[in-house]
Amino acid sequence: MKIALVGYGKMGKEIEGIAISQGHNIVAKLEEKPTKENIKDAEVAIEFSTPNSAYENVKACIEIGIPVVCGTTAWLDKLEDIKKLCKKENGAFIYASNYSLGVNLFFEINKRVAEIMQKYPEYLIHMEEIHHTEKKDAPSGTAITLAEEIIPIYKFDGWKLSYKTENNKLGIEAKRVPNVPGTHKVSYDSDVDKIEIKHIAHSRKGFASGALIAAQWLIGKKGVFTMKDVLGFK
Repeated sequence: MKIALVGYGKMGKEIEGIAISQGHNIVAKLEEKPTKENIKDAEVAIEFSTPNSAYENVKACIEIGIPVVCGTTAWLDKLEDIKKLCKKENGAFIYASNYSLGVNLFFEINKRVAEIMQKYPEYLIHMEEIHHTEKKDAPSGTAITLAEEIIPIYKFDGWKLSYKTENNKLGIEAKRVPNVPGTHKVSYDSDVDKIEIKHIAHSRKGFASGALIAAQWLIGKKGVFTMKDVLGFK
């Protein structure tokens, strides 16, 4: 693949290292907005920037005609606009809050466990996520994705940043600790026991590898996709 990295922070550098080791070419490393000139040699763009710049970066890629894989979180108030633009421009776009294979398996497990546990109200549900201190958004995009799978099953009104679930809102506790790539936990606690499901990332490598898998899958396609499409989940 000929890849443009849009955003060249820690994730961009991690993707670059794995991509080169797999024989791919990094043809652009952008800290600025993509243009026809600076992204012209790319077959696909992988966007990991900041919440403030993600929308304009993705919009530019679609308008230029470059398939784009986006992993930046905390800009989803504009996601529907991007989906409409992608369809209008006959473009190709994937967004995921997390590209790790393990996390996407965890999403499927989370949904199934919630379907089972919702039948037992004596178990109180709660979520917790832990990330490095440089993470700008809280809760994480991954935690929000997990919550969005649970909310319709439990008929919650939404989620809130809290150490407990109350007032029909799913509680998500967000902790920031140095050098933690990402830990997500969903707990079901009763008076007599506790059931937990947990995903612990050991490094950014899983996120980067998944983004490359998504990029390779996206080339030659048209439409708006998610990692469920890439991995063949129903």
